[in-house]
Amino acid sequence: MSGQSTLSSASLVRLVAAREIATRIRDKNFVISSIVIIVILLGALGFQIAISGGDDESRIGLVGGGAGLEQALGQQGDALDVDVTVVPLDDEAAARAALEDDDVDGVLLADGAEPELLVEESAGGPLQAIVQGAVGQLALADRLAEAGVADLDLPEVGVRALDPDAEQDDQRIGAAILGVSMLYGLLILFGQFVAQGVVEEKSSRVVELLLATMKPWQLLAGKILGLGLLGLGQIVVIAVVGVGGAVGFGLVDVPGEVVGTAIAVVAWFVLGYALYASIFAVGASLVSRQEDLGTVLMPTTLVLVASYVVGIQAAGDPGGTLARITSLVPGLSPLVMPVRQAAGDVALWETALAVVLMLVAIALVVRLGGRVYAGALLRTGGRTKLREALAAERA
Repeated sequence: MSGQSTLSSASLVRLVAAREIATRIRDKNFVISSIVIIVILLGALGFQIAISGGDDESRIGLVGGGAGLEQALGQQGDALDVDVTVVPLDDEAAARAALEDDDVDGVLLADGAEPELLVEESAGGPLQAIVQGAVGQLALADRLAEAGVADLDLPEVGVRALDPDAEQDDQRIGAAILGVSMLYGLLILFGQFVAQGVVEEKSSRVVELLLATMKPWQLLAGKILGLGLLGLGQIVVIAVVGVGGAVGFGLVDVPGEVVGTAIAVVAWFVLGYALYASIFAVGASLVSRQEDLGTVLMPTTLVLVASYVVGIQAAGDPGGTLARITSLVPGLSPLVMPVRQAAGDVALWETALAVVLMLVAIALVVRLGGRVYAGALLRTGGRTKLREALAAERA
């Protein structure tokens, strides 16, 4: 007991936390899981680039037609929000060669009586619309000139959107869904780390040595703090990579909004981890073998799965009754509230209430769970019931 008299509670908690961090950093499972998460995130960014960038630009070859047709193609591209690059070509032979070498998406043959679009297989995307619009535009200008109309002043059509923020909302919701998916995986992963560490120490009797120099709550607090700092660091790295990649590759138009969503996800990770890590640790203290761990953790895991499903559902109906209620329920709110916040349909009092309820739930779980943890930690040989653990702690 001399160790306990010379070291404060804060020092003991820091020692345990440092031990957990050092152990997990050397753990292959942690390293592999971290790499897999980053690879998945980069793959998601690459997929978004592939599906969003395919139709944003088009290279169109042009045989004949002159500067007027080249200008018309550019104007049609602007109208369809496509960056058109016109590549002048000498003749049809050059056009065929350019298509076969994938230098152009299609070639407009405008040197004959009737214009013709030459493509390798099919005129996919906006290619045909651009070419047809450009040819029609020049044909109309020619007919007007023949009729003696030199300049036709056409009114410009304004655009007024019923929901001008829809695109930004979609970006925020998409970021929130991705963030919540990562959050769900990290809560499961680090909750398992906490639980496995508890069982390993019980089965190897290391916990008896640890409890000779510190109290059970100090050991529990150190475990949760150490792994929590690792998890927080991991989700911050994920957020930085995700937001930085999305902004760098032009996948989002309003980076500030997406950054706000990422910060909200990180904040909810802190609250969610504090709750679930405590529950996982307490559950693990009731068993002495890794084989029995799945049974005691299953109810908590099912709650996490249910909250993740509801969180995804909230993206489609953020103002629905199910989403509004579950976003306030402790344990469910970390995976539902970020999606509702991203959709912009959450009042400030709802967010504040959800945070307060989570803090109250964390305090209750830590208080009650600490008693169960203290009573069950030294009991080996089988599964300990909650009543037995509480009785042992009182004794």
